[in-house]
Amino acid sequence: MYILKNAITSITRNKGRNLLIGLIIMVISVAVTVTLAINNTATSLIKDYKDKYQVEASITVNRENMMKDFNPNDRENSKNDMKDKFNLASSLTETDIKNYADSKYVKSYYYTSSVKVNSNDLEKAEMSSNNDMSERKKDEDDYSSFEIKGYSSYDAMNEFISGSYKITDGEMFTDFTSNNCLINSELATINNLKVGDTITFTDDNNNTYQLVISAIYEENSSDSKSMFSSSANTIITSSNFINKMSTTNSELKLSVNPIFILTSKDVVDKFSSELTSKGLDENLMVTTNLESIDESVSTISNVKTFAVTFLVITLIIGAAVLLIINMINIRERKYEIGVLRTIGMKKTKVCLQFILELLIVALASLLLGAGIGSFVSVPFSNKLLENEIATSKNENNNIRENFGKNDKFNDKKFNGVANVEAFDSINATVDVKVLLELLALGLSLTLISSISATVSIQKFSPLTILKERS
Repeated sequence: MYILKNAITSITRNKGRNLLIGLIIMVISVAVTVTLAINNTATSLIKDYKDKYQVEASITVNRENMMKDFNPNDRENSKNDMKDKFNLASSLTETDIKNYADSKYVKSYYYTSSVKVNSNDLEKAEMSSNNDMSERKKDEDDYSSFEIKGYSSYDAMNEFISGSYKITDGEMFTDFTSNNCLINSELATINNLKVGDTITFTDDNNNTYQLVISAIYEENSSDSKSMFSSSANTIITSSNFINKMSTTNSELKLSVNPIFILTSKDVVDKFSSELTSKGLDENLMVTTNLESIDESVSTISNVKTFAVTFLVITLIIGAAVLLIINMINIRERKYEIGVLRTIGMKKTKVCLQFILELLIVALASLLLGAGIGSFVSVPFSNKLLENEIATSKNENNNIRENFGKNDKFNDKKFNGVANVEAFDSINATVDVKVLLELLALGLSLTLISSISATVSIQKFSPLTILKERS
């Protein structure tokens, strides 16, 4: 108790010196508070991005395996062999996909099916028939005039989510068991089609199928060399409709592309091994979007790295400044130390008093600095989030527009798109956790610098100090 009273008395007696120490500690605490707040905000953003970009696994062709038996001296046979391998490897069925999706590593899945068909009622969107290459292509495949593309869910509609496709008339079908479809605006114009019309197709066995146009879409194509977009002859429907087609015609050649949403990035190798054990062809392999996820958080990760680096530098400089000030403070108070030692106070108690003085000043300065830092860190953190909030809102609004502004999609969350509209501000950036971290760092820094400085007290001889004074 005596040491505490003595420490408080010393603090009030030497106001100027302690105000200077307090000011330095306060500046350091403001910098540390802001840095911790930015670091926490960056960590929150990275987590949000990780949740936003779910780990997606797809099955793609393993070209390296396909090429290993390629014989450059027998190109024709090698090409035919590769074509056979490709056709065999890429002939996934819905049964295969369900089998692969039946895994503890998979949260959900969706897929896209496509099939080539013909139509006696529709005119194909193509270049002039004078083009010899087009003529040869048509002769090679009589039933490749149109492609019916079926999606298993809205999440599978990556073209609409990314903005490649956008509905310009009508509405996206909401029933994946219906016979509704979307057609390209170019195909609609050529054939004078509108929403509500029925179109008829035939497969290679002359089986007839009908679809009702529920909407017309356009492709945002950047290819100015072509008269028509790549999706001009693509009719979009549900995978359920294509499954009905395959039931009618068991020999129908389907192309199925699945996407599996994995539980985490740590199970990618295990999932790949599991598919191999389930019979996945050696010419196929599992690929993921992990690289794109890392790229998406690279900017905010750099901000986090900067914050941590700045924090370390601040602490090092702060420790050095406090140590120097303590050394100067102790040298200026040598006579006081000599008097205390002469009247019988032990070295440990003298050191404890000096440490206690600095801790009291530091605690008050840290709390004041935390308050200022809390106020300053809010605009800093919100500025950090400002662009991300705007980008995410625009992204969600654009996707809803791509799906035809249907009210059904107002609250719809799509894979790959974060719903961060709740982050209008981060007023709670400096919370109890940050405050505790600040106090722990600040008091530890103060304690270390004061202990280091008071080591010199152990070397002081009270008689020598008093003699020098006299």
